[in-house]
Amino acid sequence: MDTLNWNELDRIPIPEGLEERLEAKIDEWEKEEEQRTKRRSLMPKVLRYTAIAASIAVVFGVGYHFIDSGEPVNLGQQDTYQDPILAQQEAERALNLLAVNLNKGMTQMEKARAISERTEITLNKQLSVLQ
Repeated sequence: MDTLNWNELDRIPIPEGLEERLEAKIDEWEKEEEQRTKRRSLMPKVLRYTAIAASIAVVFGVGYHFIDSGEPVNLGQQDTYQDPILAQQEAERALNLLAVNLNKGMTQMEKARAISERTEITLNKQLSVLQ
């Protein structure tokens, strides 16, 4: 069976209707593949058109908002306070709050440093006794 004997293959009877069944099955597979590719290609087109429509709606909405407001659009920085004295008071209050919290943190850090130094002194005494 190592070599293929073409004469023997020619003598094997082919069942009736085999060729038609094979052709029908191949045609069925081709139709299924076409349907799958159509579904795959349809989805990106739908998404593309949806994205374009959404972009146009956003552009029109933003444009309508700016036109409807009637005021010039200032996209740069703007002051939050109209009164400079009030702005100075708020800045001082914010800086005082920062200073208070920073001082609390520094106090806690000093306490931790003192505990660390006492622990280090005790440890060094114990090590000197062991030597």
